[in-house]
Amino acid sequence: MRRCVFAVAVLLLPVAGRFAASAEPMLGQPPLGLKPLTIPADNPLTADKVELGKQLYFDKRLSRDDTISCASCHDPKKGWSNGEAFATGVRGQVGGRSAPTIINAAYSDMQFWDGRALALEGQALGPIQNPIEMDMSLDEVVAKLNKLDGYRAAFRKVFNTDVTSEGIAKAIASFERTVLSGDAPYDRFKAGDKTALSEQAQRGMKVFFGKGQCSSCHTGHSFSDFSFHNVGVGMEKEKPDPGRFEVTKVLGDKGGFKTATLREISRTAPYMHDGRFKTLPEVVDYYDKGGFNNPQLDESIFALKLTTQEKADLVAFLTEGLTSTSYPDIAPPKLP
Repeated sequence: MRRCVFAVAVLLLPVAGRFAASAEPMLGQPPLGLKPLTIPADNPLTADKVELGKQLYFDKRLSRDDTISCASCHDPKKGWSNGEAFATGVRGQVGGRSAPTIINAAYSDMQFWDGRALALEGQALGPIQNPIEMDMSLDEVVAKLNKLDGYRAAFRKVFNTDVTSEGIAKAIASFERTVLSGDAPYDRFKAGDKTALSEQAQRGMKVFFGKGQCSSCHTGHSFSDFSFHNVGVGMEKEKPDPGRFEVTKVLGDKGGFKTATLREISRTAPYMHDGRFKTLPEVVDYYDKGGFNNPQLDESIFALKLTTQEKADLVAFLTEGLTSTSYPDIAPPKLP
């Protein structure tokens, strides 16, 4: 398995601490295996801002008919995705792409499958305004929330203003920056605990970093280069999704989608930008065959010729090795 498809001013957070089961958002150093967070200078992370962002994230009143929240498509109980092939918005409208996980999105400069938004602040307001997601104008959502005393008081405390669209974006982004996954068996193994991974998972790790070529894109501490690659998914269609090309208009970006993080991959099925694969063995089989050939196919996509055992070992590494026992299962808060 090689290329699944997903892809500021600097202040570093020192500090220690890890998520515990059913953890609440944390400020400070990320879990074992992750790098320090990069925080925009104009949006410092504070406990009050994270709490406000959490309320907004889980609040369905940000949608036109009070039925859809950020958490509807990015649910902590479903790997911070939605467990479906596509995202569903107000009035049951179904989009054309799957809901990417929020996990470790804090490390990506470009957001959405096609990278059309810069940082989490740039992403936060998009779904609110999308007519098939939450279907609200910014003026409408600001007016709606300003009628709620609790939100107005919280915004004054955090931003010294009434509710504003800029404040909504900064608060939601701050909360999403706390949705991190590390401290998995792989991290403990790399830190010196040689009992953290089973023998099969250790074999799978060798396939991942070797014959499987997975780490050519799923690289770094979050197992993603957060770049965009055409791996052939969907390119067999008469009118394939243009992916990154829709943003850049660069021919080489046709069919390119952001590399998915593999952290918590066992929780985020179905897979790919169109949710076509229900299981990891299906994904591995797809890459083993070399993807679907097309003019923009990434040059490193080719038949891997893995053995049945190597495939099983690889899946064992992905599921056992990258699934944290301290998963950020954040519960919905009390809303204003």
